[in-house]
Amino acid sequence: MSQASNTSFKFFALGGGNEVGRSCHIIQYKGKTIMLDAGVHPAYQGMASLPFYDDFDLSTVDILLISHFHLDHAASLPYVMQRTPFKGRVFMTHPTKAIYRWLLRDFVRVTAIGVDSTLAAEESLYTDEDLAESFDKIETIDYHSTVEVNGIKFTAYHAGHVLGAAMFQIEIAGLKILFTGDYSREMDRHLNSAEVPPQSSDILVVESTFGTATHEPRLHRENKLTQLIHTTVGRGGRVLMPVFALGRAQELMLILDEYWQKHSDELGSGQVPIFYASDLARKCMSVFQTYVNMMNDDIRKKFRDSQTNPFIFKNISYLKNLEEFQDFGPSVMLASPGMLQSGLSRDLLEKWCPEQKNLVLITGYSVEGTMAKYIMLEPDTIPAIGNPEINIPRRCQVEEISFAAHVDFQENLEFIEKINAQNIILVHGESNPMGRLKSALLSNFSSTKGTDNEVHVYNPRNCVEVALEYKGIKVAKAVGNIVDEVLQKEEKFVSKNSKDSDVGLKMEETEVEGEEVTTVGENDKIKAEATTADENKKTETEATTANEDGKIKKETTASVEATPEQEDIVISGILVSDDKNFDLTLVSLSDLREHHTELSTTVLRERQTMMVNCKKELVYWHLCQMFGDITVERDDSGVTNQEVSKIENKSSPESEKLVLQIMGDIRVTLIDNMAVLEWNQGLISDTIADSIVTILMSVDSAPASVKMSSHSCSHQHGHEHAHEHEENDAVIQQERAWKIKKLVNLFKEQFGDAFTLMLRKDETVVPSQKEDIMGEITMGKASAKINFTQMKVEECNSNPLKGRVESIMEIGASLVSSLC
Repeated sequence: MSQASNTSFKFFALGGGNEVGRSCHIIQYKGKTIMLDAGVHPAYQGMASLPFYDDFDLSTVDILLISHFHLDHAASLPYVMQRTPFKGRVFMTHPTKAIYRWLLRDFVRVTAIGVDSTLAAEESLYTDEDLAESFDKIETIDYHSTVEVNGIKFTAYHAGHVLGAAMFQIEIAGLKILFTGDYSREMDRHLNSAEVPPQSSDILVVESTFGTATHEPRLHRENKLTQLIHTTVGRGGRVLMPVFALGRAQELMLILDEYWQKHSDELGSGQVPIFYASDLARKCMSVFQTYVNMMNDDIRKKFRDSQTNPFIFKNISYLKNLEEFQDFGPSVMLASPGMLQSGLSRDLLEKWCPEQKNLVLITGYSVEGTMAKYIMLEPDTIPAIGNPEINIPRRCQVEEISFAAHVDFQENLEFIEKINAQNIILVHGESNPMGRLKSALLSNFSSTKGTDNEVHVYNPRNCVEVALEYKGIKVAKAVGNIVDEVLQKEEKFVSKNSKDSDVGLKMEETEVEGEEVTTVGENDKIKAEATTADENKKTETEATTANEDGKIKKETTASVEATPEQEDIVISGILVSDDKNFDLTLVSLSDLREHHTELSTTVLRERQTMMVNCKKELVYWHLCQMFGDITVERDDSGVTNQEVSKIENKSSPESEKLVLQIMGDIRVTLIDNMAVLEWNQGLISDTIADSIVTILMSVDSAPASVKMSSHSCSHQHGHEHAHEHEENDAVIQQERAWKIKKLVNLFKEQFGDAFTLMLRKDETVVPSQKEDIMGEITMGKASAKINFTQMKVEECNSNPLKGRVESIMEIGASLVSSLC
């Protein structure tokens, strides 16, 4: 069988497909593999009784769930755990595990007796040592509790049938599968009927033991049973009831013990003894006595009122072996095994069947190929177990009254309708009854044919795969501050008296930067739903996606679908998906680290390179005007006049760098006529980086650039024709002095004697490149100090004067700026 794809659900029967016996099923979805039951076939011995384990790689199984302790569902478990590559975990209920060990010890002993001694070593499936080692590895699960193993969630529910029997609802990535195992919807004398899980299931794997047959009412069967037995013992006959040691045997004992108590004058006081000839039943009786509280109300009430355990029988005795049995008069014998293949029940059958007054009463389900099935045909002779060539005459009466705790057609149909699964897989039934059940179910659900809710029914044979395409529903749990945000906004629309409210969410997903991002495609369905309970203040979101596996990180906007009178509630967060456990969590960005400490993220480093046709001094000045937080990391040419690292022994002037750190995050590197920006991606950092790029693109054309770019034209042409125009400090100084002198003259013309150029006596108009040239205007009480080097008003106590000065500076800058 090929491995399951991520989108396909696969079912594969290794046993129990179109047969009763060796139940074992495989389900696969989203890379997870689950095995359901591991039984043997009661009609075969040794390796032939096993499911078809060679047809599947058992090393891929994640978990194995055992529904109940019957041999056809659990007897090959030690073989799987000890003699195959199986490495998964095994789960069953507490009563099942308690009985399992005794049951399989008896199975090992009985099969060893039934196999030819020369072949015993080869045919033995496992030893007592294998059983003991496997027992220690089995884990137990309580009813109604949910266990999660590597993304597989499963919950146990009461199945009726026998003590400890469970049906399992399994969930993998939103897909819900219900496996019933053997189940009964009829409450008997000690067990409750099977439960209907509160959550619906997408796929139902259900037993079909009785096909379309129906049972008589339980009270009718009980009356018929007791009357047949009473009549037989009344004429001096013996009654043989072949039973499974555990399960139906205890149910029949409760019926007979009560009947013998009511008819003590006729049957009691030892006149007609009742025996159960099963050492296994005796050993496990303590388990039934222990788990009384797991049984129905009738049993618990009897236990409470009478202060005696209902499973301590007053009229039934244990028979250890036939040597101790004094077979002198009428008696009733419950003996195992129920299929009459071997053991005490087979020995008593051969002893009693020649007498016409005796009765063989078949009370359980009989598998094809067993003596129990054969004798119901009322043959004239039966083969002796010790020597098949010897035929023993059969003259005894044979009757069948089924007390098998399996659903009949009507019970099965009602249960299937309640589960409301669109895909039904039938198992644990002979081919013909199962085929009839399939036809009956398809007829019952014919109204859905051709619709979106069409019900499909499958009855696969062993080793025939069923593949179903399914897009699961994932549940995203909102945690942290985002829950409070929803609740606060929701209070506007929800009545204070309402305890529960349902709020529909619209989800829009957009890609965000991070570890690994998956976006929703055109064909993917997005469906979200949030429910809020005011009393516990929790919000959960359901989202349907069809994304690939892997950790998913999405920015999600969700809004409440409001009535026309309401406004939408909009929330934003990060949707984090765990590909291993199929968990979705909706968190705010601020809570991401708190709630997902294991989440690894990637920081994106942005880099942008651009040409800048002006000097570093001019760039540095403009950046200082825009940003107050600038750190000089490297200044090879002394542009900033700050004490920072300088790289000595440079090979050429082109290698001189100016490295600036702006606003703590943006790194700007200037080398020659090239500027390189680097920053970590983020909303604020991206905005600052855009501002820096804007400045670098316009720095050489800005009006204020005249204070630094005194040789703009020659500088630009110098980059374009470096071999034709050689700059020198004298020319630069001369052009700078000319432009500032023109600005000073403009101010003198405007303000006359009110303007004073502040120079020392020994200085010219431009004393030094490293000193700022200052001017002062005094007009009455109003005064202003002007920095011509940096082209700004440094001090002014009058707003009108300041505005006038700035206008003149702007006009002057335009007049003296270069036209090239």
